[in-house]
Amino acid sequence: METIEEGKDLLLYLDGRRKYLVRVKADEEFHTHKGVVKLGKLIGRPYGVKVESSLGVTFYALKPLPKDYAVKFARRTQIIYPKDMALIVLYAGIEPGSKVVEAGTGSAALTSILAHQVKPSGHVYSYEVRREILEAARRNLERAGVLEYVTLKEGDVTRSIEEENVDAVVLDMATPWLVVENAWEALKPSGVFASFSPTIEQVVKTVETLKASDFTDVETVECLIRRYQVEAGRTRPETLTVAHTGYLTFARKTLK
Repeated sequence: METIEEGKDLLLYLDGRRKYLVRVKADEEFHTHKGVVKLGKLIGRPYGVKVESSLGVTFYALKPLPKDYAVKFARRTQIIYPKDMALIVLYAGIEPGSKVVEAGTGSAALTSILAHQVKPSGHVYSYEVRREILEAARRNLERAGVLEYVTLKEGDVTRSIEEENVDAVVLDMATPWLVVENAWEALKPSGVFASFSPTIEQVVKTVETLKASDFTDVETVECLIRRYQVEAGRTRPETLTVAHTGYLTFARKTLK
């Protein structure tokens, strides 16, 4: 049975909306509006155990999942939502051993999910034009335990992509249509171009460029998730929901 170790991260779960990613230390206390949790008392206990705060409120000590790191990262930029990350991984066929180029590192939330998917034998090459963003991204990836599977690069993929024969090029940037030619050069035959865009105008330019280039199977989708409040006699959709977050465009490289 896997147990909680000092120096490792832990997800303290209160309810569906209140989850806290904390680092376990013997002498640390975690303060919440529901009381204080003594983290040191959890060392050596199994994941999933209940723990009471100083006010008698029950928390659960869970092992963090990749998505928990992604949504809890310290960030200066808006991240892609987990629902969109999941579709990118599925539609782009990203799996252990995949070689992936990403552009628009940001806080490295999507980068961390891509790295989890490609390990232990794959690699992610993540480009970012803002140098000041990269150090924070590095710290986030290190905390998530996937930094060894990522190469962070200061660079502009609209000018060039250094990697060749990659399985996928994944873009989270304002002008993905300007990367289509360089993406084609970097991808292996049948490799996947994937881009996330918040506005339909970006999608139209990207799709038009893809269709005018050597790409096929061009597809744009939107992922909407509606959560439910489930209680006997009171089950209904939650009042507040995250609906539109962005559009995902995919295409496959063909030979000239």
